Amino acid sequence: MNKKAERLILFLYLAGFLVVACTIALLQPLADTLPLLINPPDEHARFQVPWYIYQHGRIPTGFEEELRIPSYGFSYGLYNVFPYIVQGYVMRFAGIFTDSMLVLLYVARFVNVLSGLLMAVVVYLLSKKLFVDRTYGWAFCFAVTFLPENLFMHTYVNTDSMCLLAVAMMIYGLVCGYREGFARANCAWMCGGIILCALSYYNAYGYILSCILLFLVYFLKKQNGTWQYDLKTMLKKGAVISVVVLLGISWWFIRSYILFDGDFLGLATREKMAIEYASPEVNPANMVTYQSRGISILEMMRETDFLEGAFYTFVAAFGSMTIVGGIWTYRLYKVFFALGILGCVLMPFVRRRASIRMDWKRVFFHLNMIFCMIMPLILLIRYAYTMDFQNQGRYLLPALIPLMYYMVRGFENLVNFQKIPRCLQNLLVAFVIILPVASTLWLTYHTALPLYLETGVILFPPGA
Repeated sequence: MNKKAERLILFLYLAGFLVVACTIALLQPLADTLPLLINPPDEHARFQVPWYIYQHGRIPTGFEEELRIPSYGFSYGLYNVFPYIVQGYVMRFAGIFTDSMLVLLYVARFVNVLSGLLMAVVVYLLSKKLFVDRTYGWAFCFAVTFLPENLFMHTYVNTDSMCLLAVAMMIYGLVCGYREGFARANCAWMCGGIILCALSYYNAYGYILSCILLFLVYFLKKQNGTWQYDLKTMLKKGAVISVVVLLGISWWFIRSYILFDGDFLGLATREKMAIEYASPEVNPANMVTYQSRGISILEMMRETDFLEGAFYTFVAAFGSMTIVGGIWTYRLYKVFFALGILGCVLMPFVRRRASIRMDWKRVFFHLNMIFCMIMPLILLIRYAYTMDFQNQGRYLLPALIPLMYYMVRGFENLVNFQKIPRCLQNLLVAFVIILPVASTLWLTYHTALPLYLETGVILFPPGA
């Protein structure tokens, strides 16, 4: 692929993301729109945190009554709020020019639109490292960025958007580190990703653990038949990374430790507030869960079609999981994943035929990525089983980048396993690119947009 074609596709890729993301960010409502909730999940409660920062110029403790979710009794101010801090202070800057709450809401949303755009750029850079064939590199870019649910997450006030950017940064730093060595720039990518992840979303913490493990293992090498560990270089680089990361995140966890009597994650405090203030029907003290009923996890998953629901909402579910794509969107994605998995199964045969050797470091790297893909699913099942049943696929999005890498690599293996006609190869690649783009455009402009326009304007909660 020549440079001119590469630049054109890059422009279309980024411009396409911006056009669709801006459409959703500008038109979806904020307040509940009964009976069909087409507003983003809990955004009105999440927006209260940056709104508080905008009004008061300080970070909330999480105990403020005005921030509590009326029915659930706790506040999003208890969680990692760095994305809200960024949104709040950008809103304060915008407040120099306007006091319109609608404009300030847009400002907060567009912080996440920018996060999504930056993620798209990092995914593009990552594709250049992962795929020699740029055709498959672009397939990977579109598969990640234009998965409908991923794009949706960058259009409203939440912490998920920056978390997904953080995951992309960490993976990029790790891939570059393993290929080129952990030079200063690669360490900076990894540090930035770890800091942003630690301050945004617990579900992606598996990547932080993997960064630590992969960094430590990198310096173990076999030379002249003996194992050697470059302890000096590891300590030199590791010390710098540790200092930078601790400087970046320690302030938040120390603050939480002091405010919440040793509960530096805020989870126990959230439970206490919910018990004290939540309405009876959702109060943890009264809530009947699958665990309390003595139902096994397997029974829960069978009774509720847990995995099916998680799959549908992982692929495409706008609003409060109420705006869904056409049935063929999900059927074609099932075909996509089935073919990708089949290609992954064939990977050992393709590598053997091409005389590609899988050394132990590469195997360890892939095992870590598989762990990072499985961890969000384990957490989702745990939350559903012990707390409340919410098989929301958006909680699985931290697994998106490695998942799509394996799927696109699977398609590449299918092509290489048997020499198939070039036209069929092109059809397979076109399928990988067109599926997410077409699904996102259809769901946005055919399904969601008419519902957004029915509301006329963005609605604010009572009293806003």
